[in-house]
Amino acid sequence: MWENLAAGAAAAVTPENLLWCFIGAVLGTVIGILPGLGSATGVAILIPVTLTLSPLTALIMLAGIYHGAQFGSTTTAILIATPGESSSVVSTFDGYQMARKGRAGQALAISTIGAFAASVVSLGFLMLLAPSFARLALNFGPPEMLAIMVLGLATIVVFSGKALVPGLMMGLLGILVACVGVDVGSGTPRYTFGEVNLFGGLPFVEVMIGLFALGELLNQLHRGSVTPIRTRFRDLLLTREDLRRSVAPTVRGGVVGFLLGCLPGAGTTLASFMAYGAEKQFSRNRRELGTGAIEGVVAPDAATGAASNANFVPTLALGVPGGATTAVLLGAFLVYGIQPGPMLFEQQPVLVWGLLFSFLVGSFMLLVLNLPLAPVFAQILRVRYAFMYPLIIATSLLGAYSVKNSMFSVWVVLVFGVVGYAMKRLDLPMAPLVLGLVIGPLFEKALVQTSALAGDAGIASLVLTSPAAITVLALALVLVAGPLLVARLRPQRVVEDAAPETVTVGAPAGDDQTDRTTRTDRQGDR
Repeated sequence: MWENLAAGAAAAVTPENLLWCFIGAVLGTVIGILPGLGSATGVAILIPVTLTLSPLTALIMLAGIYHGAQFGSTTTAILIATPGESSSVVSTFDGYQMARKGRAGQALAISTIGAFAASVVSLGFLMLLAPSFARLALNFGPPEMLAIMVLGLATIVVFSGKALVPGLMMGLLGILVACVGVDVGSGTPRYTFGEVNLFGGLPFVEVMIGLFALGELLNQLHRGSVTPIRTRFRDLLLTREDLRRSVAPTVRGGVVGFLLGCLPGAGTTLASFMAYGAEKQFSRNRRELGTGAIEGVVAPDAATGAASNANFVPTLALGVPGGATTAVLLGAFLVYGIQPGPMLFEQQPVLVWGLLFSFLVGSFMLLVLNLPLAPVFAQILRVRYAFMYPLIIATSLLGAYSVKNSMFSVWVVLVFGVVGYAMKRLDLPMAPLVLGLVIGPLFEKALVQTSALAGDAGIASLVLTSPAAITVLALALVLVAGPLLVARLRPQRVVEDAAPETVTVGAPAGDDQTDRTTRTDRQGDR
């Protein structure tokens, strides 16, 4: 293996391959910043450009686009709550709140560092364990994937927090919205009302642009008297405390992202949500999540960085795409006359290891590109909102239109922009709705496939005879019931002299400088 790795590394660092890797990273970053375009679309558009290149050079460039888009999409998610990729939706929960508090530079910087660290570490595991993980992933059939989707649905409880009933309602609404389109099992249209554009379901990216970008913009317009952020460059640097709080979330997010990324079809979006859910459970500062906690930024982005590398485990070793973008890349392999599968590591070692080593080179390039630019990007928030709001609206609508060159996508953005605004005004949780939209189609697909395999014996006959599925279902049960049991068993401390001291802390200068956070310190607990 080490000889093949050395040969692949030598092939990856030739001047030509380094140049195309850099071009791919830059193009991917730009593609990620543009709402609605996405890495899958960018890779598909640029495949014809690479036909004159050698297969390794072409794949290195396309992989650079893929990874660069993950970095770029987080930028707009943090700055203007407009995720360029579905995996960056979670970054809006705390990243945008940090930006509103004048900490956009820190949010962008820690996102870049966390994604880079998790990407590099996961790449090491990928090189060492790819064949073993491929064999393990091969044993994950529909019953096991169904159990994983149940685990994903269980995280809705985690995302809901204390607002359990509204959270469950929003999660069910997300699953219901995900049911729009053609039934996976029977091919029958559902909830389409005769509209042909709905046969493929409601487009996820357009829905996210509406909910987050347009919904937030309408909410800010409703509040009125919004002033731009005023902050100095030196205020945008990470502190030692920021770095200390980011270590554990980076590790947890990287582990979750790598494990889920190795599974066929899981993609990076589910990994980012699961990593955020893990922080909700295990972070020492879990109560701050959703209000601008740095853990809520670094964990999902670390998971995305690790999962984007791990997605190549099933793609290269099994010939099964790990996500949407790797599905397009799988088509590129076939265009270049390369057949991914178990024999690829033996037949084309230089190509495989050269491609994997280029991920490491590309990660360093993206770190050098994005980290110094974090304070520069943060200065965008200094622009007067009278100029910024029309730009956000135009970018969102143009980005949505560019997905399918259809006005239908624009109408979807407008409708869900109103929905997002209504949810913010009613203080309804957004995360469970989005999680339902993500997991709904995956859950239905796994359920239909498991049902077809089980036949008359029933789904339980397959799921409950699989050790892996039983383990995942047990984890889902612990995830749901664990916090409730701990709360009941933990002795209730009676606090005397419990007159709360209320301290009003002014929020740092942000979009809404009238916001205030109230912290209650109970003297008796000290």
